[in-house]
Amino acid sequence: MGVFSRFMDIVNANINSLLDKAEDPEKMVRLMIQEMEDTLIELKSACADKIAKKAKVDRERTELEALVERWKNRAEMALSKGRDDLAREALIEKRKAQGDLERKLEDWDRYEDIIAKSKEDIGKLEDKLQSLRHRHQSIVERATRAREEQAANETIRKASDAAATSRFDHMEQQVDRMEANSQMNKPKSNLESKFADLEELDEIEAELEQLRKKRQSR
Repeated sequence: MGVFSRFMDIVNANINSLLDKAEDPEKMVRLMIQEMEDTLIELKSACADKIAKKAKVDRERTELEALVERWKNRAEMALSKGRDDLAREALIEKRKAQGDLERKLEDWDRYEDIIAKSKEDIGKLEDKLQSLRHRHQSIVERATRAREEQAANETIRKASDAAATSRFDHMEQQVDRMEANSQMNKPKSNLESKFADLEELDEIEAELEQLRKKRQSR
């Protein structure tokens, strides 16, 4: 694809539409910036080449203008000396030089138009490139904020995850059971043991008394 075709594609491109369709707008903008920068370099190189050719044509034009003037002066000098034949030959050479000069003038005008158009194209592309660079910065900032928010939301989601809560509850229940077992297996003091024995004896005596009464009633 030629540099001018790429330039027209870039200028006519609907950047907003391209970004809307892109899965990764940040990457898309970087690629577009790179394409624009490469195209801009080629446009400037082509413009510089036309400027150099115009300068060469300009020098040749100046030389031909001097040549036309020189043959004109020679024709006048030969005519003043009565040398009509030499004057006639000088005018023939003058006409040839004049024809070359007119062609050079056409080339000069053509390069002038091409250079003016190239500079206009370069200006358009530079404006669009500047706008896209600003857009890229905005997209980078938005993408950074979005990633930060996504990371924060993921952290919150993990913290409030039902499975995590369930695991925490299970661990808490295990600790409760461990504490209960610890209390049950804790050795009693001598005094507590004596009272416990008395309480147990009272219960046994009460149960024995009930059996006696039941036996007497028969």
